[in-house]
Amino acid sequence: MENFPIVDMGKLNTEERKSTMEKIKDACENWGFFELVNHGISIEMMDKVEKLTKDHYKKCMEQRFKEMVSSKGLECVQSEINDLDWESTFFLRHLPFSNISEIPDLDDDYRKIMKEFAQKLENLAEELLDLLCENLGLEKGYLKKVFYGSKGPNFGTKVSNYPPCPKPDLIKGLRAHTDAGGIILLFQDDKVSGLQLLKDDQWIDVPPMRHSIVINLGDQLEVITNGKYKSVMHRVIAQTDGARMSLASFYNPSDDAIISPAPTLLKENETTSEIYPKFVFDDYMKLYMGLKFQAKEPRFEAMMKAMSSVDVGPVVSI
Repeated sequence: MENFPIVDMGKLNTEERKSTMEKIKDACENWGFFELVNHGISIEMMDKVEKLTKDHYKKCMEQRFKEMVSSKGLECVQSEINDLDWESTFFLRHLPFSNISEIPDLDDDYRKIMKEFAQKLENLAEELLDLLCENLGLEKGYLKKVFYGSKGPNFGTKVSNYPPCPKPDLIKGLRAHTDAGGIILLFQDDKVSGLQLLKDDQWIDVPPMRHSIVINLGDQLEVITNGKYKSVMHRVIAQTDGARMSLASFYNPSDDAIISPAPTLLKENETTSEIYPKFVFDDYMKLYMGLKFQAKEPRFEAMMKAMSSVDVGPVVSI
């Protein structure tokens, strides 16, 4: 099996830029995932985010999770559980507005560092979108403009902890799915593994790596690239030992953004036909919420059928 793609962003400003861009291109086309190092977010900031996230779980969420497990009898299950995940989570919204001040039980230091971390991730997401544009032959800023809609992008962080699980063969940390949105930036635990992606019908571990950011592509980028780039099924396997931390930040289109294949990508080859639908992002999200843990293709097909009866306006052009 080929090695999981690791991209050193520091090489983008060197003579190795071309080979680094090619590595990003190959990862987007063949993996849907890659891991970033030298991404510009300081080690000190990441260490502080990790410490305060783990402290918050211990202080405010661990006991609640244990009570939930006990109330549902999950420690004694004898058959596979398919309707819940072995995770403790909360969600921080950053754009178009922030809810960080409204989340209970967060220490002031934690609120402050998460606001700063979110700004760094937002900048990184937008830089990556422009790199994707360059590889795709789209004008710089195209993807950001598509995502912007009239309100600006949606951006938020799912903060998750995956405690030790006594029955990892029967309960997934997080069931297999593709992500609905745009580009996802993951800061994951470097000591406890669990994240896997599906490639060539095999589940492959996403290697934990200190101070890296894992990138994966959501359904919207598959649509915009007309299938050139793919969103990929992934899951989290619960572990019997060790608690795994995961901060997944989702840089998604605006609710009213019009998503469709980029005209440039349809024109570059006259034999290419438009095979993905055109829709309003919020309509897709409403469908996704009920079908998250199912294959993406029926979702695309449903949006294609809806497309013929609804005018979703012009495609963004630059």
